[in-house]
Amino acid sequence: MKLVRYESNGKINFGVLAADDQINIIEGNIFCDDYVVSDKYVSLNDVKLLSPCQPSKAVCIGLNYHDHAKEMNLELPAEPLIFLKPSSALNHPGGAIEYPAISQNLHYEAELAIVIKKPARKVAAEDANQYILGYTCANDVTARDLQLHDGQWTRGKSFDTFLPLGPCINTDLDPHNTNIKLYLNGEVKQSSNTSNLIFKVPELLAFVSQVMTLYPGDVILTGTTSGVGPMQVGDTVIVEVEGIGRLHNTVVKG
Repeated sequence: MKLVRYESNGKINFGVLAADDQINIIEGNIFCDDYVVSDKYVSLNDVKLLSPCQPSKAVCIGLNYHDHAKEMNLELPAEPLIFLKPSSALNHPGGAIEYPAISQNLHYEAELAIVIKKPARKVAAEDANQYILGYTCANDVTARDLQLHDGQWTRGKSFDTFLPLGPCINTDLDPHNTNIKLYLNGEVKQSSNTSNLIFKVPELLAFVSQVMTLYPGDVILTGTTSGVGPMQVGDTVIVEVEGIGRLHNTVVKG
């Protein structure tokens, strides 16, 4: 299923996206097993798509693609490199990415995001799939100059609007053989496949959950591919993940 969260007539609901751009309305919460997909529907064109989940935190993985490590001329990490984005960074499909006034080098980073289904603490890798609701597109927006200046990543990764997610959660996706691309003003800037992941999804969930409890709706961003680069005010950026769809955002002056 492709699960969406949307606003219609001032109310926020979950639904299932159908092939004909219709949304079957869900009764209940997608993070509970007792939700029901009703026969009621609304048109995708008549609603505002929101981020498909509302994470309490986004746990991000640095340097997790073989092609990106080669591009940066860096040795492969011995274990996952993790950092956080706050919930206040959340952004929606079609939302504006604000270019901070204190930055002069804003970058895109296309990523596949894991969406957590239920509380996960000290999960074994072989049990990881039990805790995963599905997958969505993410853009790990980064003020690269601030990241490099600080020597650690919190400020450069955490501005408001720096966590676009969407447009849907695919509950039936192979996370280890999926094409991922990024378009900047229609031009392909990143193009790879999740088969190039250094640490696979079960390893990532197990590693992170040994450190911190993951809650329903939390996301793990699995890392970006080769081809990262700058964005400017006025640019349109699209993250495309095969089987999920396209996450559109524009860059505005912050």
